[in-house]
Amino acid sequence: MNISEVTKWKDFAHPDGETRDLSFLDAHEVTYTHTAPGKPDKVYRFLVTYSCHCFCKDYEYQSDEDKAALMYHAVKESRPFCERRYQIARQHLRGIIETLGQRKVIHAGYGSYATVEVQLANGETEHYFVAFKAFREKKKLRLHISSAYPVEITSRGKSVSFFVIAHNLLTGKPLPQPPK
Repeated sequence: MNISEVTKWKDFAHPDGETRDLSFLDAHEVTYTHTAPGKPDKVYRFLVTYSCHCFCKDYEYQSDEDKAALMYHAVKESRPFCERRYQIARQHLRGIIETLGQRKVIHAGYGSYATVEVQLANGETEHYFVAFKAFREKKKLRLHISSAYPVEITSRGKSVSFFVIAHNLLTGKPLPQPPK
């Protein structure tokens, strides 16, 4: 693939001696089908990429050596690996992205959109902020997941339909903007 983001993530050799597999964040295609009563189905195919912010976070360290040991070096930047972000992303992120058409999506600022709730196996809801950009690149519909992290308080952004985003991208119309 010839796109401007990482398409295949290299594993992370954690200082605990265990390797963290990041292949679940490799670029992939997702097909979303919008069904509406009395209308033909509309199919949207997106190429999805992820940033290292889905499994890295800059936070306080006991020493510079601790921080250096956790650095993950990606093409565009280097950031410390975060075990919590990694574990949540590994368990939930791909499934969230594959079901965006069924989820609440909100305006997240800076031209991004986000989804904020994850249904856990035990029936509880966890708040997980997944920010993404939707755009066209080389005649393909694209989603780039710019960040994903757990949050204590849910964002109260204005809802927007993922299928409105997809339709506008495909037809060359402006993307939905948050109310002023």
